[in-house]
Amino acid sequence: MSFVSDLRVVLQGQNFRRLFGTRLVSQFSDGIFQFAVTGYAFFSPERQTNALEIAAGMAVLLLPYSLLGPFVGVFIDRWSRRQILLIAPFVRGVLLIATAALLAGGASDTVFYAAALGVLGVNRFFLAALGASLPHVVPADRLMMANAVTPTSGTVVTFIGFGAGFVLREVFGSDANGTAMLLVSSGVVFGLSALIARTMDRSLLGPAYDPLLPQAREAVRHVLSGLVDGARYIAHRKQAAAALGGMATHRLLYGTLLAMVVMLYRYYFTTDADAALRGIALVVGTSGVGYFVAALITPWAGQRFRLETWIPAMLVSSGVLSFALCATFKEWAIMAAGFVVGVAIQSVKICTDTIVQRDIEDAYLGRVFSIYDMLFNGTTVVGAAFAAALLPPNGKSYFALAVIAGGYLLGALVYRLVVSGGNGGREPAVATD
Repeated sequence: MSFVSDLRVVLQGQNFRRLFGTRLVSQFSDGIFQFAVTGYAFFSPERQTNALEIAAGMAVLLLPYSLLGPFVGVFIDRWSRRQILLIAPFVRGVLLIATAALLAGGASDTVFYAAALGVLGVNRFFLAALGASLPHVVPADRLMMANAVTPTSGTVVTFIGFGAGFVLREVFGSDANGTAMLLVSSGVVFGLSALIARTMDRSLLGPAYDPLLPQAREAVRHVLSGLVDGARYIAHRKQAAAALGGMATHRLLYGTLLAMVVMLYRYYFTTDADAALRGIALVVGTSGVGYFVAALITPWAGQRFRLETWIPAMLVSSGVLSFALCATFKEWAIMAAGFVVGVAIQSVKICTDTIVQRDIEDAYLGRVFSIYDMLFNGTTVVGAAFAAALLPPNGKSYFALAVIAGGYLLGALVYRLVVSGGNGGREPAVATD
């Protein structure tokens, strides 16, 4: 149980506990917000959602992270990170309250999604500041542990926040006014993260002043050329390129499967939007358990198998088991599939993180992880859009399931073919990211 022991070690640092608490509170708020957007976009009783609208909703939730990701570092390296952690919750709270007021007043979907994009854009800066602050609150010899436990903990807390959003929706109602109250609740909780951040000294989290740092405008131009440079660099690193391809394949097919599951619950299992949302909440819960289990078993697997073996094993598992379970078109089987895919997708991510950190030179690491981030979220949205061409109105399609399963198996085969010429030695144990 290296995850638990690593968490226990890093929590000994007072400043780490404060930064960690800031992350957990903010990501709990994220879960409530994501549930509010999901409920409004896909499960409002008065709305008839189709697969294309699901893809649009996922784009709102995910693309800000991909499009803004490569550029936020320019500003994170110039502005006080502690002040970002103080000011971002205030800005986000104002946006959420304004969005709630607009929604309660009957604003259009376009206004709602535009406001949601603004909220997520602010949140991207906040999360980037959290990540850049980590080396300032833990000793160098514990940085790997901290990098391992914080993202997984944040993801699990986001799932818990999603569940809290479900409970609050039962209290506030499923109409526009209920969604508005969820947005306000998310803003209030996010504001609490600023109170925790305020307990840290302004200078604690950096960045240190550097008079040689180029101006922000010039740095933004360098980001664009740097992404091209990073892509060329990855093309000549077989193991890392294959790992990124395996991760992107999993996310692409995950996006298709997720859109299918939403359609099944919305129109096949029931026509009651509230009952459908309750079913989806259970699937999200089993997926969250799968994410956590992956953090426990992947380090164990990494000590016994090569990473280049574990990644295709997870792809094959997702393909075979998701088809076998989902083809029953039973709700219990969909929940089980959520667990299986949750384990696999987080396992592949952990392995990919480890391979990238292992094989990419430090000078290129930031650019490669920017590309990683864009692939991670962008392919999920593309997968959901792909579902629009495959799925019937009620979401039930053996053909779509076969395409998804076949895609996983093909992805595993291509991965093995790409890495077959790589080194065959045993790799070090993976981090529990």
